[in-house]
This record gives sequence, C-alpha cells and structure tokens, in this order.
Amino acid sequence: MRVAGRVLVSLVLALTLAVPPASAQGPESVAGLAEELSPAVVNIGTSRRVPGGGGVPFPDLPDGSPLEEFFNEHNPNDGLGEEQMQEARSLGSGFIISADGIVVTNNHVIEGAEEIDVYLTDGTRLPAKIIGADAKTDLAVLKVEAGHDLPYVEFGNSDSAVVGDWVMAIGNPFGLGGSVTIGIVSARNRDIQSGPYDQFIQTDAAINQGNSGGPLFDMDGKVIGINTAIIARGGSSLGIGFAVPGNLAKPVIDQLAEFGETRRGWLGVGIQEVSEDIASSLGLASTAGALVIDVTKGGPSEGKVVEGDIILEFDGKAIARMRDLPRVVAETAVGKAVPVKILRDGKEETLDVTLGRLELGEQLIASNNGKAAPAPEAVPPAEPTPEESTAEVEAVTPGLPDMVGFDVAPLDDAKRSEFGIAPEQGGIVVTDVKNGTDAYQKGFIPGLIVTEVNQKAIGTVDELTALVGEAKEAGRPAVLFKVTDPTGTSRFIAVRLG
Repeated sequence: MRVAGRVLVSLVLALTLAVPPASAQGPESVAGLAEELSPAVVNIGTSRRVPGGGGVPFPDLPDGSPLEEFFNEHNPNDGLGEEQMQEARSLGSGFIISADGIVVTNNHVIEGAEEIDVYLTDGTRLPAKIIGADAKTDLAVLKVEAGHDLPYVEFGNSDSAVVGDWVMAIGNPFGLGGSVTIGIVSARNRDIQSGPYDQFIQTDAAINQGNSGGPLFDMDGKVIGINTAIIARGGSSLGIGFAVPGNLAKPVIDQLAEFGETRRGWLGVGIQEVSEDIASSLGLASTAGALVIDVTKGGPSEGKVVEGDIILEFDGKAIARMRDLPRVVAETAVGKAVPVKILRDGKEETLDVTLGRLELGEQLIASNNGKAAPAPEAVPPAEPTPEESTAEVEAVTPGLPDMVGFDVAPLDDAKRSEFGIAPEQGGIVVTDVKNGTDAYQKGFIPGLIVTEVNQKAIGTVDELTALVGEAKEAGRPAVLFKVTDPTGTSRFIAVRLG
C-alpha cells in the first residue's frame, strides 16, 4: 500500500508539472498598441471623372427614313455616348506624420484623382490637397486642415527590422475601415520589378486591396514601412505583402513635403549587372559592383568615369549588386562631392564626382537622345576593287564562329546600308549568328556593332579575332564584348568560348 501510494503521488506530481503556465498560451496582445496608433491611420477616398458610354443595343435607321425622328426621340442611348462622363471612386489608406495634418500614402492611391478626402477614425471627413508625389517610389504627401492638432505617428529605423520580427499593419482593406493585422517580417530587400529603387520589406501580415498607403509598424509603434503591393488572386491576398522601407521613404517624403518634388542625386552613368559570365571574362573573383555602359554627355561623371568601369563603392558604401547604386546615389544630396571607387583595367581607383540632380539629368538625357543621328547617305555602294575584296575575305576568320558563335565583317558602306548604321559609327558588324549558341541565347543578331573586346577598343576584324584568341589561350571561360545596336544603345555581353 505504501509503494502504491508513493507511485500515485509521483504520478499526480508529474501531471501537475506537465501543465504549461497560463502566460505561455499565445503571443502577447497588441490591443494597447493598436488602440494607441489607430487614430493616426486614415482612410483615403478619391474620385475622378471618366468617360462613360455603352448604352443598350438600338437600331440605326437609314437617313431619310420616315421613322427616323420617332426612333431618335425614343433612343435610350441618347446622351450615353463616349462623351458621357461617369464618376469613379477608389479607397486606400494613409497615416498622419505631423500634428498640422501632413498625410503619407501611395502615389497610386491618389494618382489621377480630382477630389481627395481623408477620413479620420472618428468619422471626420477632411478634404485633402496633394503636396507632392513620386512615381518612382510610389509615395505621395497630402495636406489636410483640421483646425486643431491631429494625432500622428513617427518613423523608426527600418534597417533594424530583421526577418522574424513582429510587425503590425493598420489600414482600410476593402473599404471596411481601420483593420489591424499582425505578422512577421518574412524577407528583406525584395525586388519585385516595380521601380528603380525596389528594396521592399516582405511581410505575412495580411494586406489586401485598400491597405495601400497604410503603415507597417514595429512593436515599438514606429513606422518601418508603407504597405504598397501584394501578391494576389482576384484581389485577395495570398499571404505575401510588400512595404516600402521607412528609411528609403523618409527622405523622399521630407523632400515632397518641403519642395513639392523630389531632388535626388545623379551620377550620370548608365549601368548593368556584373553577371557571372562577365566576371569570368574579366577574371574577377565576384559579381559585386555595377558595370558602366554609358556616360551621359554633360553629366557629372563625364571626363571621370568611362565606359567599362566597374563601380565598387559609392560614398563609402559597397555596391554589392548593380541595383544598389541607383538607390544610394538618389539618397545622396545634390551638389555633394562623393568618392567613387572603380575597377578599371584590373586596378582600383577612387574618383571624386560632384553629384547633379536626377530630375534635371533626365531632361538632359532626353535632350541628348532627341538629337537624331544623321542618316547614312542613300547612295549605291561602290563596286569593291580586287584588293578590297581580298582584304575582306582575309579579315573574316573562319574559326571565329566556332569560338564565339557569330561571324563579323568590316563596317563598310554596303554593311551600313544593309543594317541602317550611321556613317560616324565605328566598330565591326556582326553578320551571322549560329542558332543555339551562347551568343544567340544572349541576344546577338546580325547588325550589332562590336566596339570592344575584353574592354579593349577594336577597329578591325583582325583585332577582334586576336583578342578572342588571347582569351582562349589564357583559359578564360568567356569573352566580354561591348556591342551597340543601330539606334546607338550600348551594352556589355559576355559570351562563353566554344
């Protein structure tokens, strides 16, 4: 009996210890935080006039018909043609960032709106005006006049948010009004191909239509993102949402609030990614950096940066990927002298570049592109002399297509006429590309002009084939070609050696 009693006591004790404490049953409530923050989150309603039309099917009578007047009088489509305007309404979210009524939302929420109303949580409706908007980051700043101080929220440090951190979204999904959802940071630095500065915070906090422009909060009640996009089916969230990071948005919002427009830094270069093939062709150990493919005439980098440079650092910030550069340049003050570390001919150099303003730079680029290149003279090509014919045959190396998958020829009058190439364009023209080769897969076509091989300028077929041969003898897996199409657009393409 004593043994049995001891066993019973032990079992009871074990069962008692196995019961989890009440505090371990679920995450801590965010009710207090939601109650504190919700008054600063607003609903945004917009309206605009759009063409109507349509109507119902109704017969058209021939001119002069005795029933024409009667039919016209009773036509139900009278006034419902394309000229008729209808009102389109949409709903979104936003949040107040100052007591005097500065409101942040997405540009796509208010784009094209003729009237904008901001609705507070107490039902107050306030007409709003647009202070400034930026399509590149999909941000907009509005102003409302309430006659008294309004509740507002502040930005936090979005860079401190790590994958797994709790976050809370408040917004206006499906026009239902202040709704709170909670989740975690699912990923950082997402590029969803929506703009030049994509660096989204990904979250599984439920975000649906109408949440656009609303805030994403950390657990300290600070805004770390602006909810902007979702992966959806039929308008409903599939559990993945994206927010513009607060650290990216804050400088843009400050500029829009102060100037009504953005004032971004501008380096004045066109860039492309350093792919693995490009890195291999240049003997680089990594794909870090941004490869310069164009330097804008009259821009900040003219005479300093050259085509073919790889930008490794900007103002002390490493450029791990090509898309890092536009963002860090845009965030830098206009007129600032910035150190730019580049890789040129296998050696690192640091240049000092004084930044211009992107908005003015875009106008300069458009002006430069608007200057049409002179058309080649429409004259029949002269018959080649025997010497010229022999030189051309000897210049085209039979082994070149086997090594790189394409053939080339000198850029003479006949080739300029055939491919529409301007007289001042130099280089060697691609005449044939073998199907299925690496060059074919990467976009080589007849009519492309090759101007550089492994960052060395070329002017003859012999120079091109010699540099390709050197790369093959050195054991390089690929060769880097700079090519230009007949419109003057240049890029670098690394082609694997056969």
